[in-house]
Amino acid sequence: MNAEIDQFILYLATERGLSDNYQLSTRSSLELFAHWSGEAGRGGVWSSVTPEQIGEFLGWRKRGGAAAATIRLHAVALRIFFRFLVQRRMLEGDPTEFLGVPKVERYLPETLSTPEVTRLIQAAAGGTPLERRDRAIVELLYASGLRVSELCHARLENLDLEHGFIRVVGKGNKQRLVPVGSGARQALERYLSSGRPELVGPKTGGEVFLSVRGKKLTNQRIWQLLGELAARAGLEKNVHPHMLRHSFATHLLQGGADLRIIQEMLGHADISTTQVYTHVDTRGLQSAHRQFHPRAKK
Repeated sequence: MNAEIDQFILYLATERGLSDNYQLSTRSSLELFAHWSGEAGRGGVWSSVTPEQIGEFLGWRKRGGAAAATIRLHAVALRIFFRFLVQRRMLEGDPTEFLGVPKVERYLPETLSTPEVTRLIQAAAGGTPLERRDRAIVELLYASGLRVSELCHARLENLDLEHGFIRVVGKGNKQRLVPVGSGARQALERYLSSGRPELVGPKTGGEVFLSVRGKKLTNQRIWQLLGELAARAGLEKNVHPHMLRHSFATHLLQGGADLRIIQEMLGHADISTTQVYTHVDTRGLQSAHRQFHPRAKK
């Protein structure tokens, strides 16, 4: 069953241009199903898979303690995979044709308040190359709402500080222009002039942010870095890169920015993904109303 999985993942990469993380997640779901299907005489070939078997597999995962979001990922992966097999005439029928995709409860994203962001930025103070790098990282994550992978892959040729923009490559290899605020511009200028040159090594590439060895920073290192800064700032929250992205969007909305503009800056393909921030803002409005309106309290 693995040969067909390999073909499908190649299709996702070359024809659909989907991210490495999406490819890995989809492969993991399909290989898990293939392994489960090959056990206990369930068949072991795609043509023998039935709708009942897919239901059994998802039920097995649920009984095993898998989260609803994980089961949804499995269901979606199987649906798009079998559609691919049918379209390529590798199967006659689609066993997922009537498969329902489990709904997942959407949680409101946790954000930092404006004072908390300020404390986090101030914790990244100092004049050493690494301290200037760290300050520029925090400033840019909050100023432009980048994903951590977009920050790690940010390149010098895509940074236009004169006009205050950065070109990033997001999900699906899609490019977008995102504004860079004055605070981030100043931090980047300081880092690029008297921080990054000290980190450059023999094999350094064009990435903006470098490790102490002159290599591109990893996602994991950025997570670790923000945790260290949050502890230094005295923040009790589990601060991570996506929290700064959430804070960026929420604070823009609270300031009166149009949801479509926020969608464009975040690189969301679907406005419904961005609309989660309207719930965050509504929660803030309700809190303010209860606190200040004379007829709100009973």
